[in-house]
Amino acid sequence: MKFFYPAVIEKLSDGTYHATFPDLEQCEAYGSTLDDVLDRATDAASAWIEVELQEEEPDLPSATDPADISSGPDRFVRNILVNYKFTDGWDE
Repeated sequence: MKFFYPAVIEKLSDGTYHATFPDLEQCEAYGSTLDDVLDRATDAASAWIEVELQEEEPDLPSATDPADISSGPDRFVRNILVNYKFTDGWDE
């Protein structure tokens, strides 16, 4: 199953990057480069979704439209794709 969530990427004053997810509570990542923060943001979102799906009654939020999120010169939005493979109950 594929999940898309927007991440807000901000370039910090020290040149590093910080990513937050408006829809995934307390889900964030830091990186020294843009590629690094995007990789870490994907890992963070994947872990967040996995934990939520393990709940007795999972409640995945709807994704905010990236057009509804403000951006600027040091702040932009990227959709993050998480591929989640359900394996419980499958014989391989």
